Amino acid sequence: MAFTLQIGQKAPDFELPATDGNNYKLSDFQDPYLVIFFTCNHCPYVIGSDEVTRKTAENFADKGVKFIGISSNSVHSHPADSFENMKKRMAQYNFPWLYLFDESQEIALAYGGLRTPHFYVFNEQRELVYTGRATDSPRDAVGVSVNDLDRVLEEVISGKEVSVPITNPIGCTIKWSGKDSHWLPADAVDLV
Repeated sequence: MAFTLQIGQKAPDFELPATDGNNYKLSDFQDPYLVIFFTCNHCPYVIGSDEVTRKTAENFADKGVKFIGISSNSVHSHPADSFENMKKRMAQYNFPWLYLFDESQEIALAYGGLRTPHFYVFNEQRELVYTGRATDSPRDAVGVSVNDLDRVLEEVISGKEVSVPITNPIGCTIKWSGKDSHWLPADAVDLV
């Protein structure tokens, strides 16, 4: 059984294609802070929170924070999450993050991605300082009363210790290929 990264662990390396036509490795990013999040095209929790995530990414872009979205969903169960559809979605919405495709699902397994969306925040040493949700209401932005991602980034940038380093990600389960679906926790519920 695999588990999600623990606080203090280093970001696993990757080399993945992005919708901008380039391939990226972890070492390509020299920004002081890195937000890596597992996302997709179809999940209503992703769709409902994308504009909140956009605002956070834009607000912190000039403070040394780089956002990287990764889609690891099996296209066999959700064709809407194909690489071609990822490119179309980025062209349509022009999100301020890179959008990478983890077709093998190895990176989602390495990070222990549980849901879409699921956020990981790394410091300058690429050590995990936060994992979990961005907000308490990802499906309905109007209902947001807590923005954990904004709080964490403010704390990290100002040199403070992260007050709440772990929250439960809220969203759809990652759509695993049949061979890897056995590792999901027993309480994982497929929301969509």
